[in-house]
Amino acid sequence: MSDLPRKAVTRTAKLAALPLGFAGRATWGLGKRIGGKSAEIVGRELQQRTAEQLFKVLGELKGGAMKFGQALSVFESALPEEIAGPYRAALTKLQDAAPPMPTRTVHSVLEERLGADWSELFVEFEDKPSAAASIGQVHRAVWHDGREVAVKVQYPGAGEALLSDLTQLSRFARLLGPLIPGMDIKPLITELRDRVSEELDYALEAQAQAAHAEEFADDPDVRVPAVVHQCEQVLVTEWMDGVPLSEVINDGTPEQRDRAGQLLARFLFSGPARTGLLHADPHPGNFRLLPDEKVGWRLGVLDFGTVDRLPGGLPQPIGDSLRMTLDGDAESVYELLREEGFVKESIDLEPDAVLDYLLPIIEPAEVDEFTFTRNWMRSQAARIADPRSPAHQLGRQLNLPPSYLLIHRVTLSTIGVLCQLGATVRLRDELEEWLPGFVPEEELEDGELEDGELEDGELDEEVSAAEA
Repeated sequence: MSDLPRKAVTRTAKLAALPLGFAGRATWGLGKRIGGKSAEIVGRELQQRTAEQLFKVLGELKGGAMKFGQALSVFESALPEEIAGPYRAALTKLQDAAPPMPTRTVHSVLEERLGADWSELFVEFEDKPSAAASIGQVHRAVWHDGREVAVKVQYPGAGEALLSDLTQLSRFARLLGPLIPGMDIKPLITELRDRVSEELDYALEAQAQAAHAEEFADDPDVRVPAVVHQCEQVLVTEWMDGVPLSEVINDGTPEQRDRAGQLLARFLFSGPARTGLLHADPHPGNFRLLPDEKVGWRLGVLDFGTVDRLPGGLPQPIGDSLRMTLDGDAESVYELLREEGFVKESIDLEPDAVLDYLLPIIEPAEVDEFTFTRNWMRSQAARIADPRSPAHQLGRQLNLPPSYLLIHRVTLSTIGVLCQLGATVRLRDELEEWLPGFVPEEELEDGELEDGELEDGELDEEVSAAEA
């Protein structure tokens, strides 16, 4: 591949060929069955060929096509095991790699944005990219002050490509639906489109990353690389080594899996509380496990191109509804969901039915620790995807308010990664620590002392000292 295909007609033609390819392989499969092959064997071959074509095209086109593929990749664990294998390999490729753009194009962007003497800013600069993703690729380098840095260079024409791809993908979203059971593809594509301008703005990304780097600078569990330099189409940050989460998913030890899962959950819930921002692109390519002498492993976090701005942290109604669901308070849950717009005024539902719908989803919060597995994820997907099930019927009547869209996708995506890891996580600990409303206010008040207030033991010691 010589360059990012920028002409709309070229990209549209490649994407438009996907549905035709699906139909062609179905005909090919029918021919194989007539020729004597079993339906099961033909079905697997069909799934493999479909996956290979779909994700090869999405990866090559980069732009919105690859962004869509990455968003799908975290839901691989929802696929039935008999077809998950072929998809798994193809999806993993999209998590942190794509064909690079030519060196001459990279140098051209750097010269235009950093000046004709751009190379003097670096002691070293590796022309071969270390990672190539949806709208830009990363080069390893040494900054003029000696720091190892990651230089993120945006593809020329990335904005046009993003919008063109996502528009085209939305036209045959219905055909892509069976890829991920229980997931409505079209709202995902719409939400990705809505975020295009933010994704392309490296100034916004630099601000979000700098805010996280400052907040987590001394954190024992999470590391975010500092921003070194930023200008249009170029972002320079400190380099961060580590084990990519995709490798932990494939070959990690139980210790690595559990630690990665715990820290991923901690970052998801603590980030908004500490920075007012939600990292909204939680696919494995954006995380690393970093060895640490004191705690064993830390979580490294990359790519802040997509964030949700939550000045007050995660909305309290999320914590309130989770707590009341765990308490079995169907009426209160139902009233809160109606107030927040999850149940439209024109629809009447049975509160107990809503509770039955929600309980399996929040099962990980019921216990001290929970093991996330692909089987659990599949059972949830199947429960909601089966048109005959009460859960499916009720799910179709619920509404997702726009303010919760990104939070919902990020939470589901993170759960998808936890299931890929097979991690055992103390999720309840993180909810109690970071999610507003999850712990009743009266319990917080009982457990917290006012400034200057002494506990009973301390009071006795003060009295004894005074008497002496």
